[in-house]
Amino acid sequence: MAKIVVIGGGAAGLLCAAKSALNGNDVTVLEKMERPARKLMITGKGRCNVTNATFELDDLISYVPTNPRFMYSAFSNFMPYDTMALFEELGVPLKIERGNRVFPQSDKAVDIVDALVNYCKDSGAQIVHACAKAFECDGTRITSVILDDKTKIKCDKVAVCTGGKSYPLTGSTGDGYALAKSVGHTVTEIKPSLVPLVCSNNFVPKLQGLSPKNISIKLFENNKVIYSDFGEMLFTHYGISGPVILSASSHIRKMGKKEYKISIDLKPALDEQALDKRLQRDFSEQSNKDFINSLNKLLPKKLIPVIVLLSGIEPSTKVNQITKEQRQSLVKLIKNLTVDVSAFRPVEDAIITSGGISVKEIDPKTMKSKIMDNLYFAGEVIDVDAYTGGFNLQIAFSTAVLCAQNM
Repeated sequence: MAKIVVIGGGAAGLLCAAKSALNGNDVTVLEKMERPARKLMITGKGRCNVTNATFELDDLISYVPTNPRFMYSAFSNFMPYDTMALFEELGVPLKIERGNRVFPQSDKAVDIVDALVNYCKDSGAQIVHACAKAFECDGTRITSVILDDKTKIKCDKVAVCTGGKSYPLTGSTGDGYALAKSVGHTVTEIKPSLVPLVCSNNFVPKLQGLSPKNISIKLFENNKVIYSDFGEMLFTHYGISGPVILSASSHIRKMGKKEYKISIDLKPALDEQALDKRLQRDFSEQSNKDFINSLNKLLPKKLIPVIVLLSGIEPSTKVNQITKEQRQSLVKLIKNLTVDVSAFRPVEDAIITSGGISVKEIDPKTMKSKIMDNLYFAGEVIDVDAYTGGFNLQIAFSTAVLCAQNM
């Protein structure tokens, strides 16, 4: 019976510990927060987007922009349908929503958390409230994990499942990076991913709190489209956020070195011709109204003053005096509201961290360190990240299972 220490009681750590214990090992999970899986509690707006119902391996890989090839073995071994089957077996009925996102039917993240914690305990693993601070080594083997109170826990094998640096209040404060570095591992540059974006346009703060649905966006890098999406977004006091913006953020790789803009199509269901006809109809019904009062049927109330300002048409202009050219430029503006992206929000505001333990130093078939003989990794601490939609949790589960099978 091997004595295994799993550092981190999040999604990856709990599943890794459960599977390791079921394989007959003596497993201890070290979790520094009072309650395990705190970050899981807030994912998917508190509903927990547990995976994505993408069942073809190549399709799944295509949603991983950072080091996708590293994930072939882990995904092949434990696919989204395996994740779904596991939670159904653990008594959590699931449902599939738009974009193949998988949620608990209850819409409560706590059901996923409780299922994982109970699975871990029922499998025989022990969860200890403690913080790992250092390793004691004999050559290329870790012999003990040293806690912050100087206590030593002897071990045959160690799995680092500490997460990244996003949402530090949940315990993700980058501890795993320091532990890995202490035994010779390389940690790549840590950046935010799936993160809100800061915009420099003066009009953006005026739209704070507006959450347009059914819009489409295009992300431009030096005037070339590199990503497009459809769905929901949010304007904030500093810039933009929401699902389509978080996804777009993971495609921005050279912030500060290249120019990034996002074009928002507020009416993607209508092409320019159809939108022009719609405007003509609205204007003819309200021909004696001032321009500022003529867009209520077309746009949200908060957006109207901004669109009027950007259109360059005097707000008090009577609708029947607006020229064809002015109307057509208004159409272009509604189909192409452009914001200038100047920065990411801090990594602490990100849903996930891009960067981590270099994949060159981890065996992708086993999740074992290529530097230390008995050290393994799983989850967000590794330099792999994916788009929003449940893919990052699937990475956590797939790497955790592969890690457990090989420890």
